[in-house]
Amino acid sequence: MIKFNPLQKNKDFFTYQAQTTQFASGFEVDKALGSYIYGKDGKKYLDFVAGVSANTIGHSHHKILEAIKSQAEKYLHVMVYGEYSLEKPVELCKFLAEKTPSPLEVTYLVNSGTEAIEGALKLAKRYTGRHEIVAFKGSYHGNTHGSLSVSGNEIHKQAFRPLLPDVSFLEFNNEDDFIKITNKTACVIIETIQGASGFILPKNDFLLKLKKQCEKVGALLILDEIQPGIGRTGKLFSFEHYDIVPDILVMGKGLGGGLPVGAFMSSKKIMETLSFNPKLGHITTFGGNPLIASSCLATLQTVYDERLMEQIDEKENLFRNLLIHDKIKQIHGRGLMLALELESSEYCLHIAKECMKKGLIVFWQLYKNNFMRITPPLTISKEEIKIGCKVILEALNEN
Repeated sequence: MIKFNPLQKNKDFFTYQAQTTQFASGFEVDKALGSYIYGKDGKKYLDFVAGVSANTIGHSHHKILEAIKSQAEKYLHVMVYGEYSLEKPVELCKFLAEKTPSPLEVTYLVNSGTEAIEGALKLAKRYTGRHEIVAFKGSYHGNTHGSLSVSGNEIHKQAFRPLLPDVSFLEFNNEDDFIKITNKTACVIIETIQGASGFILPKNDFLLKLKKQCEKVGALLILDEIQPGIGRTGKLFSFEHYDIVPDILVMGKGLGGGLPVGAFMSSKKIMETLSFNPKLGHITTFGGNPLIASSCLATLQTVYDERLMEQIDEKENLFRNLLIHDKIKQIHGRGLMLALELESSEYCLHIAKECMKKGLIVFWQLYKNNFMRITPPLTISKEEIKIGCKVILEALNEN
């Protein structure tokens, strides 16, 4: 048996845990509470990232901890998904149905955002009987094979080809490309706000026109709300800003309040096609886990009970008013899903490191490394916003 030396924890991280880059910080976390992460170095760090939009109501929120503890004392995993009626998963699905517009009514709970994308793609192909998929350049939907196939950055895909066939890509915000959406198209999948490309917003009723084109040819519209969903833009889901309703809605990240989850939602008529020809059209062992569902439900209830969505516009405006600097070219995004455009990837990485030294956690975008991510917990206070923005401005002034 391998024995781990407590003094070698950081070394062990790089030795035994698989890495996703060659430049991970290896920052050692002691605990996290509210808007702060506390390091083994004895310092506290204001968190402007929230686990990449995952910690919707901050770290270790008492409502989430109470919900998890209560459920853990009853039971954990008891049966493969879809067989037993478990109280918290059922409550969660009902809550989502009550808070989303018709015809969204039935939710399939899974384990991650990328798995939810996989399920949504399968559902669209099964329901329509078609196999062609339309996606968008610059999009990001996850890293499993199907999700990667519909993501729009070739640099991240080329090493893993061949991927799904019959996928074509349109330009985001270019309605002239709609000609590629035909009666052979099973579905169009799009992020309501493009995430990895720098929080790019739809313009000129683009989503509404896209929905009409899908309806015209009988294709389903899949909206990926994994990042902008769960109140981050001031609505439960950001599509509510754009006067449309998707045929299939995908969510994840912030839904779990810090625990791993994904889900896709549709009408009962569409969703039921996964249950026959073949039966078990999509299956998951741990999807709908009662412990995870308890955390999801506590997160959603807190978002509503504390009226967090009503505070988003004011907090966004505070960020925009404070973060005025000649080295910030533009602030992209909406609500508490913002990205600061800086001059270069190298400069952005440097500023992020300088902010960390000063006690502030920021990050960069997957495709646009010169875009600095600002996605704090929705519970962040105005005073904490001011503190963090002051750190960013100091780092920009000094470098």
